[in-house]
Amino acid sequence: MNTEFWDIILLKDSTTRTVLAGTGLLGLAAGVVGSFAVLRRRSLVGDAIAHASLPGVCVAYFIVGERNFVALLLGAMAFGLLGAATIAGIRSLTRIKEDAAIGLVLGGFFGLGIVLSTIIQKQSSGNRAGLDSFIFGKAASMVASDSWTIAGVAAVILLTVGVLFKEFRLLCFDREFAAAEGRPVLFLDLLLLALITLCTVAGLPAVGVVLIAALLIIPASAARFWTENLTVMVLISGAIAVLAAVVGTIASAVIPGPPGSLSRGLPTGPCITLAAAVLFLASMFLAPRRGIVADVWRLFSLRRELALQKALTQAIDQGRGPEARP
Repeated sequence: MNTEFWDIILLKDSTTRTVLAGTGLLGLAAGVVGSFAVLRRRSLVGDAIAHASLPGVCVAYFIVGERNFVALLLGAMAFGLLGAATIAGIRSLTRIKEDAAIGLVLGGFFGLGIVLSTIIQKQSSGNRAGLDSFIFGKAASMVASDSWTIAGVAAVILLTVGVLFKEFRLLCFDREFAAAEGRPVLFLDLLLLALITLCTVAGLPAVGVVLIAALLIIPASAARFWTENLTVMVLISGAIAVLAAVVGTIASAVIPGPPGSLSRGLPTGPCITLAAAVLFLASMFLAPRRGIVADVWRLFSLRRELALQKALTQAIDQGRGPEARP
């Protein structure tokens, strides 16, 4: 193997270290907040928020006039929150159910974002905007300031979850009981949506609007196979997300791209998503209590036990003789 391969594996390359730090911290934040999103049945809201944030990126570019990372994220944050508020408004003010409201927001806002992005690309300076990277992600272009921004977002999310862990647990498992205890359930619900939005927006440059929902949903869903304890689930979900981010980032750097491609490796966002999907499949099959292998083994053991009991009963009946039978 060449020297470049080992430089990447041993993290001697500064670009690889920067991208790895950013995607790893993003995975940790997404795995933690995604656990509450899945339990609260807000997982697809993250997908809608991601698509709703694209026009915010475009509007921020119109205002600033350049590809300023912080400004674009602030624009995405504003429109992401607007998308979440639109979902909540449609659900509470109309007869349309939440899944339909999510579809309306996802399609409407994303369509607007594509139109605005096309207008920007047709401008003389639009080819330098790089807004297409917010659709599918382009972690390889991440610089140190981007990683520090993601680190700040991850710190805010983890600190908030740590402080309000008990409240979020009550909100996910028994909202009515939390309200009866006087907990501000509406505020907690909105805060959870804000954390999902913040994590989604921070992940746009790395994995894009199409794939960020995978980091919110897949690790938490995989962690559900391993435990029924919320604390353990959050820890496992964060670990799975970090592992997927690390494996996906390294794989995208060491596996060569297709012939004729301008990139030297594979796209990072899809590689991270595929790594998370592999970890989900491994959890689904190999988890000791809820995995498919464990279920098949329990079913096999039960059938074998029933067969042994039936054979034992028949042997006892035969030993008693015809006169002892009823």
